[in-house]
Amino acid sequence: MQLSPSMQEFILHWGDMGSRWGLNRSVAQIYALLHLSPDPLTAEEIAGTLNLARSNISNGLKELQAWKLVRTTRQLGDRRDYFTSVGDIFDLVETVIEARREREFAPTLTALRDIQGQAEGDDTPPEVRARIAETYEIMQTLDGWYDDISQLPRASKLSLLRIGSKIGALLSGDALKPKKKKKKATS
Repeated sequence: MQLSPSMQEFILHWGDMGSRWGLNRSVAQIYALLHLSPDPLTAEEIAGTLNLARSNISNGLKELQAWKLVRTTRQLGDRRDYFTSVGDIFDLVETVIEARREREFAPTLTALRDIQGQAEGDDTPPEVRARIAETYEIMQTLDGWYDDISQLPRASKLSLLRIGSKIGALLSGDALKPKKKKKKATS
């Protein structure tokens, strides 16, 4: 696959961004290439395009598959696996959020529930027990909110995203304030 300068820049930036999110840079670059590619790619094609070792590509693809960010397909008469990304950026965000919820948020909720029960039976001061209970309650509320939102159809989720800032402004009272007129630029 021949990469244009802007495609190269996209892949390089995605690698930088991925490393800030805790992903290996080359794993993020593999995802970016698959996201941009109009056709499924083999591991060999990915390695050649990104100029990375084949073993690095194999490990990266396994990690992306574990995150459910890459799909494997086959073609008749070909023993190789072909890889594609999960879809558009909305699919990526949903998949990452759900995976992080399962790996990080859900275990924290379980631990907080257990800690709260333990704190009620030991010599934890009442104000500390209240703080633990409050933390658990808020996190449980956030998880319930996420669960409700995640079950909505995609069109509804996109509508919520579009009106989100307007709701924030309404709740903060900013929507009720008169808007300042913008001055016209003079030349």
